[in-house]
Amino acid sequence: MERPTKRARLSPDLAVEENAVPDRVSTPLASLHRSITPPPRARSQSRAVSNALCSDLKSDQLEGLKSKPTEHTSTKISHRLISSPIQLTHIRDFPEQRGYNVDTVKLRDILGDPMIRECWQFNYLFDVDFLMSNFDEDVRSLVKVKVVHGSWERESANRVRVEEACSRYPNVEPIIAYMPERFGTHHSKMMILLRHDDLAQVVIHTANMIHGDWANMTQAVWRSPLLPLQKPGTPATASMKPSFATGARFKRDLLSYLKAYGLKKTGSLVQELNRFDFDSVRAALVASTPSKQVFSNLDSDKATLWGWPALRDLMSRILIQAKATKGSQRPTVQPHIAIQISSIASLGQTDKWLTEVFFKSLAPIPSTPQPKYSILFPTPDEIRRSLEGYGSGGSIHMKTQTAPQQKQLQYMRPHLCHWAGDGLSKSNCIDLSEETPLKREAGRARAAPHIKTYLRYTDAETMDSIDWAMVTSANLSTQAWGAGVNQNGEVRISSWEIGVVVWPELFLDEKTADSTDAGSVTALMVPCFKRDLPASSQPDNMAEDEARTMVGFRMPYDLPLTPYSDSDEPWCASASHPTPDWRGQSWIN
Repeated sequence: MERPTKRARLSPDLAVEENAVPDRVSTPLASLHRSITPPPRARSQSRAVSNALCSDLKSDQLEGLKSKPTEHTSTKISHRLISSPIQLTHIRDFPEQRGYNVDTVKLRDILGDPMIRECWQFNYLFDVDFLMSNFDEDVRSLVKVKVVHGSWERESANRVRVEEACSRYPNVEPIIAYMPERFGTHHSKMMILLRHDDLAQVVIHTANMIHGDWANMTQAVWRSPLLPLQKPGTPATASMKPSFATGARFKRDLLSYLKAYGLKKTGSLVQELNRFDFDSVRAALVASTPSKQVFSNLDSDKATLWGWPALRDLMSRILIQAKATKGSQRPTVQPHIAIQISSIASLGQTDKWLTEVFFKSLAPIPSTPQPKYSILFPTPDEIRRSLEGYGSGGSIHMKTQTAPQQKQLQYMRPHLCHWAGDGLSKSNCIDLSEETPLKREAGRARAAPHIKTYLRYTDAETMDSIDWAMVTSANLSTQAWGAGVNQNGEVRISSWEIGVVVWPELFLDEKTADSTDAGSVTALMVPCFKRDLPASSQPDNMAEDEARTMVGFRMPYDLPLTPYSDSDEPWCASASHPTPDWRGQSWIN
């Protein structure tokens, strides 16, 4: 993959992500030296955004949940309702009256607890001052903060900035991740919080630790429950062989990931976390570390796997076939795997890696029919109409200018779908399109995507239930997931990434998924729009006497999906876009 060029930036808060060249940046968290016209918006424009969004306010959208429920037993139907295991982040410029920020989370909600005594921050980009401003004022100078980043070159401007900022806080320590690969990045986005009340929490998310990412970009956050200390006499994790889909397995994989940094860097954290009980965790960890794995020797029961081999192993263990045809009038149901990312790297001029490696990792067990695959990525029009206009585009990457890049676009085009897919006739305004009976709106069309989600829908036609869902830092690249098996039988991974996978059976009261009769529905995961809790009514493919647990998954995009037309092109940050965005600015290279 060729080394990308630096990108322009509207403000210091918006920084190019994984394909940036930090050592060429000369202003804090900036990567664009060319000016754009007109000048960045004044504060009054933020009010204009709110007014525009309020202009088509609907009364039914004013109703929101005042608190975030986690579990609810329906009085009409005998099943439990469980809130989405992931949350969307709060969008600053959406007016609260509209209801699109119901059940969302702010960084302050995570870090503002005065009980936090130690905080480990793993990320790609840092604004240390912004990070510290989100801790409780009374304990801000007392919390031990570790900032783990990947700018290893001594002369790197990004490293200089981080270290200079950390030096202003006696309680903040920078830590440099081991980066053996030239094109690799420390792209993981995770927080680990240790508390004064002997509890711990793991937070895996999609946002850089900069203001712009937590303001008007669509992001996701997964938070573990507060984890208690282990009971005395509990065996050490190193001596255990934890079962699949258990909290103990999550703990083993997380500690393996942390050990990959080297015990001199993260040994104290590994020692601390080993004291805690992870049994309440309902998720599987899928991560990447810079490594070379011999593919023929991989066994996840013996050791933690990384990248696409870990993904392939996990997906082969999730039992989804039993309910694939349940409740359908058709003899077979085609599943639909939707890949929604903010960056697509150079994958090659043929589709070999995409289809033979990555798609088969997402669906390793042959089925009839095979899954349908979609890749959600914004167009220039969707970037222009986002809340930050072209300012959002510097964080979203796909190159389409050279002949090899065009060949890649050609084989990806049948899979490409819009991020927003709404109101193409409103090419220069930010008003949300009118809701239609067939459209299920997530309320994030104007908040450009930095989130990364991978979802398998049970039925490609209805898309009303989900077999599994993944939220991760990993975009669509060989650096993140690993290249194909080379002539030495190795899978080579260049970057650090981390994410979680959830599926409905994880949330059962008892682990009965393996013992249920064929075709029995004991748990179901359903898309949730503008709220985290599933609706009390059941989807068509769930019979009343079969349902046990309904788990929500908070959707970041609308359904059904809107495929690209023949004239649609994906957003390319390295190309010029002279058409002004809604704020009158152009993107010129």
